[in-house]
Amino acid sequence: MIADRINQQVINTALNTIKDTLILKRTYNADSTTSSMSGFKNGTKVISQYAIELPWRDNKNKVSCIPEGVYDCIIWNSPSKGKCFKVLNVPGRDSILIHKGNYVFGIKIDSLGCILPAMLFADVNADGHIDGVSSGLAMDELFSSMPDKFKLIIYS
Repeated sequence: MIADRINQQVINTALNTIKDTLILKRTYNADSTTSSMSGFKNGTKVISQYAIELPWRDNKNKVSCIPEGVYDCIIWNSPSKGKCFKVLNVPGRDSILIHKGNYVFGIKIDSLGCILPAMLFADVNADGHIDGVSSGLAMDELFSSMPDKFKLIIYS
């Protein structure tokens, strides 16, 4: 519980000094990482969603979610993913995006380390693994709610 209080203190400090922030609170699973996601614009909460990522595998390229930390994000036009957000200065990684997609496990995988927003979680393709649901809608809400530049805070 001390860690929860410390994390909450870090977040409160960030929200008081950094007004535009997207916060992911992670839960680590064997085959995925799931998060609750809250967006703040000018210090006011404007969005509440979820996100799904690859499981934690020591920050290995294309098989792991990125480390917990504080990152800068900017709006980005990816040749392969279209309009999205780019996560900058990830240690040992590049091309980390926040983009639409539902799957992080199985035959169809939409992420090689990126963050996939979702409106909820479900086993969409009946393979026994959790998936993100309505990722396109979640991205539309992010674009309409968040500014073109913001801080991303990831913690567990």
